[in-house]
Amino acid sequence: MERTDEGARRLLVVEDDPGLQKQLRWCFDGFEVLVAGDRTAALELLDRHHPPVVTLDLGLPPDADGTSEGLATLRSIHEVRPDAKVIVVTGNNDRENAVRAVGMGAFDFYHKPIDAEILGLIVNRAYRVHELEAENRRLSDEHITSLDGVIACSPGMLGVCRTVEKVAPADATVLLLGESGTGKELIARALHDLSTRHGGPFVAINCAAIPETLLESELFGYEKGAFTGAAKQTPGKIERANAGTLFLDEVGDLPMALQAKLLRFLQERVVEHLGGRSEIPVDVRVVCATHRDLQAQIAAQAFREDLFYRISEITIRIPPLREREGDILLLARHFLDADARHENRTLSGFTQEALAAMERYGWPGNVRELKNRIKRAVIMAEGGHVGVQDLELGAPAEEAPSFRLREVREQAERQAVLRALGHVGGKVSDAAELLGVSRPTLYDLIRKFRLKL
Repeated sequence: MERTDEGARRLLVVEDDPGLQKQLRWCFDGFEVLVAGDRTAALELLDRHHPPVVTLDLGLPPDADGTSEGLATLRSIHEVRPDAKVIVVTGNNDRENAVRAVGMGAFDFYHKPIDAEILGLIVNRAYRVHELEAENRRLSDEHITSLDGVIACSPGMLGVCRTVEKVAPADATVLLLGESGTGKELIARALHDLSTRHGGPFVAINCAAIPETLLESELFGYEKGAFTGAAKQTPGKIERANAGTLFLDEVGDLPMALQAKLLRFLQERVVEHLGGRSEIPVDVRVVCATHRDLQAQIAAQAFREDLFYRISEITIRIPPLREREGDILLLARHFLDADARHENRTLSGFTQEALAAMERYGWPGNVRELKNRIKRAVIMAEGGHVGVQDLELGAPAEEAPSFRLREVREQAERQAVLRALGHVGGKVSDAAELLGVSRPTLYDLIRKFRLKL
């Protein structure tokens, strides 16, 4: 069936009363109004015309005196078009079902009798919200970088992506620094995929996850009979990465004895099997990562300084999620969409309280924690939106920052005045000079913000 464009100002009215159908068809200025009398007709028009806003009477046939068919229609609309804004129209004494519909994902509700002006305001507001969400999705798509799987809009993370794109074609050893859960392996894979070695293997090993007694054989391989249980010659991870990329995760946890062997490999580009005598040349690009402070470990003599310089020809610092302004909600929506599809759930998004809570939370586990919390929330959510309780974040500890420019400017001015006065010990003349304003202007600001000298 041919689909019409999605950009038109279309409104779908789902109402079985012919009189109300006629009234509603002509009372919305600027909208092309489509009318359906039951669920089947509504879904057909939804599929053909993609109206962004729907008004839905809960009393539809075959249950015109109840709400079961109306609520079922609401559920079907969200399954087909989860981004559609549905305004539920109910009787005066049916607040319980109206609230239930909002819990199922309805945008708003309106009580009969119909007042075209008031309902028109609600419809226009719903259409505007739909437009803003579509624009946000478009802008989000523009900020999805060329690195496979990396989603970011924050300046810090976009800077990391640009560095990766520059560094990848070179064969230099790269050290990735960042807290656990920031996506160091994802960046390492991007370095490999964008390099001239992308056709070769990508071999990863977590140096902190393997016991020291086994790590050497895992890295360098062994000969038959080198130790009890060594039944055959086995190549190590370094050898298996030949012509590709070796990723040493948590290299800061590498034991000192193996640090010396790794340094020799990086210098000579040869390995020796445990129990072996011959040198095996290996052509491999090495990428290392750690969440540890290697400079502090060097000072504590827990990490070799010469090895540090070998593995850090180029260093890339990956910022923690709490410092990636704008990325938290961008990633949250991406994970929500992906997990909802995987779990076959229909979810319209997050509640405002959930969005505020995610922005205020510190995310000690970074992207990994965000992904896991949203996966759980998708499974546990009972309504059409993911709430604070589903994320187990609790209410935000303080009020979310305002979007009103006047409030933002006043807050910034107040902080600047306080800092300036603090720097000069409360001397108004010196503070005014720091701020680049006159003394009378500063006195006005002090009175405005009710500050005490």
